[in-house]
Amino acid sequence: MKKRSFLTLPAVCFAAFLMALNYKTFVTTGGLYPGGVSGLTILIIRLFEMLFHLTLPFTAVNIILNAVPVYIGFRYLGKKFTLYSCVMIAINAVLSDVIPAYIITEDILLISVFGGIMQGVSIGICLNAGATSGGTDFISIFLSERRGIDSFNLILIFNVVILGIAGAVFGWDKALYSIIFQFASTAMIRLMYKKYRQSTLFVVTERPDEVCECIYRTSMHGATILDGEGSYEHEERKLVYSIISASESKKVTKAIRDTDPNAFINEVETQKLFGNFHLPKEE
Repeated sequence: MKKRSFLTLPAVCFAAFLMALNYKTFVTTGGLYPGGVSGLTILIIRLFEMLFHLTLPFTAVNIILNAVPVYIGFRYLGKKFTLYSCVMIAINAVLSDVIPAYIITEDILLISVFGGIMQGVSIGICLNAGATSGGTDFISIFLSERRGIDSFNLILIFNVVILGIAGAVFGWDKALYSIIFQFASTAMIRLMYKKYRQSTLFVVTERPDEVCECIYRTSMHGATILDGEGSYEHEERKLVYSIISASESKKVTKAIRDTDPNAFINEVETQKLFGNFHLPKEE
């Protein structure tokens, strides 16, 4: 935890820079809408430019729109978690105004794919460091904490609705490319951030009690010991069954191997889970 706290601020600053750079290169060049509060900010700015010929500062609009999600963070998630998220929001907003626009490519498909990947990487770095990029990330974390599931796909649906509005106002071509951008971003987030996804472990071992103890010590998750029989030699075997967070799987399997080097471990992705499942709270 101390190591993570030490790395949080540098990771948040780097993620904010990466997101702002993405906005001033891929997003601006392609005229895309990245979804979430950032996408809503861009939508409002472009609406004011079109209707009133007035250019609003990204910083002011973005911070105002993040007010409610930040309140949700302080109220339900964690003060330190939310404070680091506010640092991310502020740095990203300021850099988005300061960094000059730069064109890397004008191919709209390349912009949509690589811009989405860059966006997802920046958010993934932020989430793994113990913060969010603000906006709908707060809502996604809140829903995930309450429901115990990965809610980022629900946010993808919400973003598609926002993009639908943008398409109706500014044209469907950029809105449809923005959906590709958002899909690539969500895919990267789910690849990098696995806290709200679960893995099922089946461990054949001769030290079942020690394996259960090391699973609990490493992940705070319990386990069940089942009786089994080997099909080849028909000898009695013990099977340890446990469900853990996918983000902890490498740490847990290493602890099991250290406890019993001869253990046979099968890890399966858990599709659905009902019942109590321990999730560490954000600070």
